[in-house]
Amino acid sequence: MELIRLDKNEHSCLASLGQYLGELTPTTITAIGNLDILRNETLAVFCSNKCPGGIIIKNYDLMRELREKGVTVISGFHSAIEQECLNILLKGSQPIIYCPARSLEGMMIKPELRKPLEDGRLLILSSFETKHRRISTGLAETRNYFVAALTESIFIPYAAPESKTQKFCTKLITWNKVVYTVTDERTINLISLGARGVAGVADLRLF
Repeated sequence: MELIRLDKNEHSCLASLGQYLGELTPTTITAIGNLDILRNETLAVFCSNKCPGGIIIKNYDLMRELREKGVTVISGFHSAIEQECLNILLKGSQPIIYCPARSLEGMMIKPELRKPLEDGRLLILSSFETKHRRISTGLAETRNYFVAALTESIFIPYAAPESKTQKFCTKLITWNKVVYTVTDERTINLISLGARGVAGVADLRLF
């Protein structure tokens, strides 16, 4: 697939990155796939591997609802739970934006992504330069903020108290992003920060 280079000012959604990322705003973004998906309203999804089983089930149920409703989801789909979210979403027909924590230069496209790319329902997006060809913890953190800056609505099903994910949630709320989480006694820490508890797609005030 063709690798496309975009100046940050070429798309209205990219032009707003500086508002959130400041000096860390990438000057060039690379993409593979259907750029029209950038015009869609999106829901970002983040989830760490350490997550209670009951919340994982609720999270997967919500992914199936998002798939059926045709909601465009954006994520790094990096953690095991996020990868399963991607597997669920790929079974639908709605658009998806995948943001790996590395450069797209020389990246092998996984077999399960090729058909969605050909069908125009997948966009792969990266803010990293050619030299960043290996995923690292630091790049993953940078990628997560890039993803969050691209959307107004974010779903974080769970974050352990005092964890990096909770600190990430706190930062997003200071950005005035709308952050959702699973309604559960184990997500009180996020709800107390300002996240909105949801039981299903009907509770998401999207778009």
